[in-house]
Amino acid sequence: MKQSVIRELSGAELLERLEEEKKQLMKLKFNHAVSPLENPMKIKAYKKTVARLKTEIKDRALKGKENTITLNGNPEVSG
Repeated sequence: MKQSVIRELSGAELLERLEEEKKQLMKLKFNHAVSPLENPMKIKAYKKTVARLKTEIKDRALKGKENTITLNGNPEVSG
């Protein structure tokens, strides 16, 4: 899955897709342990997709924190 496609997904879709990709990756790993896959590079591709999804989720979380600035320009301090 390309990064441009991932950016277009909503937050809920990102989380759903991440779970699906993780499940598929786990299936591939188990199948590869039992008998060799025809294309073991699929495992690498799924790992990269999971990493891209996690990165996008984290980026959105960080951008959400950046938007919590008060009117005087100082960041909000909690605690």
